[in-house]
Amino acid sequence: MSVPYLINSAAGHIPASERIPVIARPFVSERAKKTLDLVERFVEEECIPADAVFAQQLNQKGGDTVSRFDAHPQVIEDLKTKARKLGLWNMFLPKNHFKEGAGFSNLEYGLMAEYLGKSGVASEATNCAAPDTGNMEVFAKYGTEEQKQKWLGPLLNGEIRSAFLMTEPQVASSDATNIELDMRRDGDYYVLNGQKWWSSGAGDRRCKIYIVMGKSDPNNPNPYKQQSVILVPADTPGLTIERMLSVIGFDDAPHGHGHISFNNVRVHKSNMILGEGRGFEVVQGRLGPGRIHHAMRSVGAAERALEYFLARMNDPAKKPFGKLLAEHGIMLERVARSRIEIDAARLAVLNAAIKIDQSNAKDALKEIAEVKVQVPNMLLDVLDRAIQAYGGAGVSQDTPLANMWASGRTMRIVDGPDEVHMLQLGRNENKRGPALLKRIAAQKEKTKELLRQYGLEPRDPLALRRVSGGQSKL
Repeated sequence: MSVPYLINSAAGHIPASERIPVIARPFVSERAKKTLDLVERFVEEECIPADAVFAQQLNQKGGDTVSRFDAHPQVIEDLKTKARKLGLWNMFLPKNHFKEGAGFSNLEYGLMAEYLGKSGVASEATNCAAPDTGNMEVFAKYGTEEQKQKWLGPLLNGEIRSAFLMTEPQVASSDATNIELDMRRDGDYYVLNGQKWWSSGAGDRRCKIYIVMGKSDPNNPNPYKQQSVILVPADTPGLTIERMLSVIGFDDAPHGHGHISFNNVRVHKSNMILGEGRGFEVVQGRLGPGRIHHAMRSVGAAERALEYFLARMNDPAKKPFGKLLAEHGIMLERVARSRIEIDAARLAVLNAAIKIDQSNAKDALKEIAEVKVQVPNMLLDVLDRAIQAYGGAGVSQDTPLANMWASGRTMRIVDGPDEVHMLQLGRNENKRGPALLKRIAAQKEKTKELLRQYGLEPRDPLALRRVSGGQSKL
């Protein structure tokens, strides 16, 4: 890497390892700290400058949809080569659950994911990009040896990509019991019919395997036993990528988000994950850690937005009303709010990661749900302030802020919308209500006992008892 140092503070360069929040430091190994510093430099010096190159190479053979989704920018392969030489590869698989990864904890990778979130190409360059990360966890956690050999190995090597197909356009997919892609047994095969959309990664020509959720037992009285998850090779007859979906105008080529139809797609029974009727188990096991990855990448995006904000505030070429933006008090207040919100969100995500490391994702459902709601909203607020500082440039292609806002806005929907997590949090929190009602009543009774013990009468501290106009005659 060419740049010998990075300036990230008024004092010069403070390495990423020295900026780890104090509360998290006891859980971070020396090896992870060294890797974190490498990740920071790789992202800042290699990946962020390469973002614009990636965007231009997408259009080298034409700017139409087919050309963009057939493209594979060379810069990403060059970055992958550099990343592997630096040892920055597959950092996401946590050491306490998987043997296939780089040996870091959820917390340690979370710190690294923050920096990956500052660049559009950094996650793929280190083979830590969604949806492959979650899909690799499915293979590593639930796959048979045959499935691992056929799909996990090439994914870990960055040779192929994958997609996760769950959401459907014709039902309210935020309630996964509604998922209805027909999955019927026919001898040694399952026959699949229906459609999926927001199939992230499906547009990429390198995407070779789909992990698909469908309804295999619609008559099961338990709605959480009706669905199954099965592997569908992307070249299986009967599959059609009908179109790609835009994200507030951005196509996210070449991986994108596909709308896919299934027309009598036949898949062998050996492709079933875990077994028939265990779809919810697979999906929940996949989504927990992935939400942490998304959250920390979003924290990194917020940091980059704040950096752009601060750069604009101190640009001597642009002085509204004869002053730098930094000399306008309202902007300083917005910077302060952004700093507070980013730091608070980071601590919340790291706390969730530590909880997963010390137990598992199921035991950290509350913490995961909290950050799933908190972090995207924080990111959007910080981005909005940065965009406002840039004015027209902020919503144009001249800064990355508009694209970052579009991606950030989707985070309030993907992996379960805010409302689902809020409902879950509210219900679980409300379970304490009856017990708290009894506790408060018991404390009031104890207060009465203490008053009697000390010879006192219950008295309102603001009692006035002022009588106006004398005694009433009635």
